[in-house]
Amino acid sequence: MTIPGWVDLQVNGQIGVDFSSATLTADDFMRAAEAVLNSGTAVFLPTVITSSMELYRRNLPLIAETIEKHGLTGQIPGIHLEGPFLNQAPGYSGCHNPEWMLPPENGMFDELFDLCRGRLKLITVAASARKLIPYIKSRGVTVSIGHCPAEPEELAHAAEAGAELFTHLGNGVPNQLPRHKNVIFNALAEDRLKAMIITDGFHLPPEVIKCFIRCKGADNIIVISDGSPAAGLPPGRYNVLGNDAILEPEGKLHNPVKQCLVGSAFTMKRCMDYLRDLELLTEDELITVGYRNPLAVIGIKK
Repeated sequence: MTIPGWVDLQVNGQIGVDFSSATLTADDFMRAAEAVLNSGTAVFLPTVITSSMELYRRNLPLIAETIEKHGLTGQIPGIHLEGPFLNQAPGYSGCHNPEWMLPPENGMFDELFDLCRGRLKLITVAASARKLIPYIKSRGVTVSIGHCPAEPEELAHAAEAGAELFTHLGNGVPNQLPRHKNVIFNALAEDRLKAMIITDGFHLPPEVIKCFIRCKGADNIIVISDGSPAAGLPPGRYNVLGNDAILEPEGKLHNPVKQCLVGSAFTMKRCMDYLRDLELLTEDELITVGYRNPLAVIGIKK
């Protein structure tokens, strides 16, 4: 099967453009979008992380209207909101600002949905937001769980409510977890949740990727880049998604104070090439995890 390119459900920015920046302009967005679409990615969701309501009110309509104005709804079918209904606990908040996280509430979701001009395709929420999940689903938005601790029962309730995914499994968690009872194993054991994983060579070690794939199977894996505003930039120090981050020469992007990664400095092509080199999947399975599955979960048939 020949595909036009990969599908990336989480792109936070590119070539110095941050989709969660208070200075984002339509021209900036277009420059970043063109860079993504010229990198081997055929379809992507611009992602806005946990932000202030002021930022949401500014950036979400700007992004939605720019997509429509330039006729890009085929290549950029909608927006991914990673937050604000996440968990504030240290480690689980990752590079997100916990002060901007909000309790799950229908009216707040409605405002975010309306700000996206009906183009909200995917939202990442904590498992504790399970009472909000059916309402989100009723608006035609796919729900992913992430940035939270979650017992098996919580994940089961979230899946029963309509959650379909787990955002960047293995990341957005504390650096140290209980060895057996932890959210990673719990998410792997919940068969109704597909796992989104970042295969840039830094977010997950090869043996962890292998275990995730063996546990979930290619039909339940979705590769994302988690591409950051530093993607496409040379090594150096950058303010990335509200973090003072270092982009190392080998490509690792991290906040040394928080001791966490700050998204990826690579595109989907790099992620898929890295995964191919691990020789864990056939070429058809690579197309499944990098093209078919992501399109299917956001309701696009190609």
